[in-house]
Amino acid sequence: MSKLWGGRFTKKTDQLVEEYTASILFDKELAEEDIQGSLAHVTMLGKCGILPADDVEKIKDGLLKVQNVIRRGEMEFSISDEDIHMNIEKALIDEVGPVGGKLHTGRSRNDQVATDMHLWLRKRVVEFVGLLNKVQEALIGQAKANLDTIVPGYTHLQRAQPILFAHHLMAYVSMFQRDIERLQDSYKRVNVLPLGAGALAGTTFPIDRHFVAEQLGFDGVYENSLDAVSDRDFILEFLSNAATIMMHLSRLSEEFVLWSSTEFRFIELDDAFCTGSSIMPQKKNPDVAELVRGKTGRVYGNLFGLLTVLKSLPLAYNKDMQEDKEGMFDTVRTLQGALQLFAPMISTMKVNKDRMRQAVNQDFSNATDIADYLVNKGMPFRQAHEVIGKTVLYCIQNQKYLLDLKLEEFHQFSKQFDRDIYDVLQPESVVNARNVYGGTAAAQVSQAIERAEAVLAGSSAWFEEYFTKSR
Repeated sequence: MSKLWGGRFTKKTDQLVEEYTASILFDKELAEEDIQGSLAHVTMLGKCGILPADDVEKIKDGLLKVQNVIRRGEMEFSISDEDIHMNIEKALIDEVGPVGGKLHTGRSRNDQVATDMHLWLRKRVVEFVGLLNKVQEALIGQAKANLDTIVPGYTHLQRAQPILFAHHLMAYVSMFQRDIERLQDSYKRVNVLPLGAGALAGTTFPIDRHFVAEQLGFDGVYENSLDAVSDRDFILEFLSNAATIMMHLSRLSEEFVLWSSTEFRFIELDDAFCTGSSIMPQKKNPDVAELVRGKTGRVYGNLFGLLTVLKSLPLAYNKDMQEDKEGMFDTVRTLQGALQLFAPMISTMKVNKDRMRQAVNQDFSNATDIADYLVNKGMPFRQAHEVIGKTVLYCIQNQKYLLDLKLEEFHQFSKQFDRDIYDVLQPESVVNARNVYGGTAAAQVSQAIERAEAVLAGSSAWFEEYFTKSR
């Protein structure tokens, strides 16, 4: 059969051109959405009297048969038919005859492909909210199990102040909550129907775009036909959100790599999420965390790739926009794999509480509390800062820690020190002294966990509601 658009042409398409311009090798992933959109479109054509009822039923029956062939993996996709839309239309015509050619009445591949991507991406947006919920659940579970675990807190990767390990984990719960909220907010821009915009200017047929939107579960339709076929902002927004999620996963991956090293020994990742060495039998490598950290770069690349494709395009549709899909598909697969692995990797990791406590006892992360101690006794903070700096220097020169000093040694630097300084310097005292909203005190972290669980319940309810709507 000749090209479905070939009436204007006198020569066959060069084979290399067919291979270079065809998108069927990757956009066949949109098959379900293409049929879903076509079923709604042809139903609308019947409702509006554009096609007779018999034709509508034949086309719908044919589309469902083609759908079943695809689901069974029996569809032979052809490069000569270019893309998923032409492959399905060709299969439909083979199934029901020339009446199948009426399906394309009142639409273009330009608004058709945009519709397919909106349908496909809204499913993924909802799916990722659910996957992020699972990661949050795992983090909260570990936080609840470590409300009494004290670990050094770092700035500049230098020990700064002791904190609860639960507090550290809850920071990532907050990060992922922002990711969830960005995805939820983006849903309203994904869930808009472009179908009915035609190639760029609309159509002469008396179609009902809002009826199609209602059938497909869209909240509304594009206001401008030019914008409808050329807008890829919703994909850019998703790629940006995905890049941010991967950045957060990469930061946590880096911590897992560090914490599981012999130098730290703060955690041990489960064997199921590590690999060994082909030559060094003692090795246990945190490959999942490392690979997620590495794959973050490809997700960034997909975002910048599409930004570059779109940066100079005039309205409306251009063939350049065929480059919008592969990066989107790749980002979804990459992020999906990372999130699916992270929740169980977090849940099964072992926390070495004794090693964390040992690390806290062998540093100067309680120094700030001595400064605060002197401030509470009336010394200006800048003067207290200098006093403690000299005290720490003395400890370093004498291979001691602050809790090792005798009271007489403290008095070398200030007579305002008293025996209660030893209570102030205890790690539990240092942690629980930060009893402010958002602080690391055990009472505050417990409340933060309760708030996070309430937010998580709401997010899970959103997922359940929109998971059904997006299907």
